[in-house]
Amino acid sequence: MLTSTAHFPTAQGSRYLQQLCKHFAHKVSVAYDERQGRAELPPGPALMSADAAGLTLKVTAPDEEGLARARFIVEDHLRRFAFREEPAPLSWSA
Repeated sequence: MLTSTAHFPTAQGSRYLQQLCKHFAHKVSVAYDERQGRAELPPGPALMSADAAGLTLKVTAPDEEGLARARFIVEDHLRRFAFREEPAPLSWSA
């Protein structure tokens, strides 16, 4: 399994985590609270954690194609929810 992690600095980390999880719950299995979330995305699980510094995102997939798809799904939705902050593209690391 391959893993990729990104951090989105924001004071609204918990809010975005909950929005993402509520949205993903329409299509996939999700578990979350104010600080942590897990969404069973088709390419692999997405883990989210919020703190005072922002939102940390971790996606896992069996191959590079799945990893790229998982990163796109999470980042695309986050950028839509956080549009007021005019987010830059996330910097993902292995």
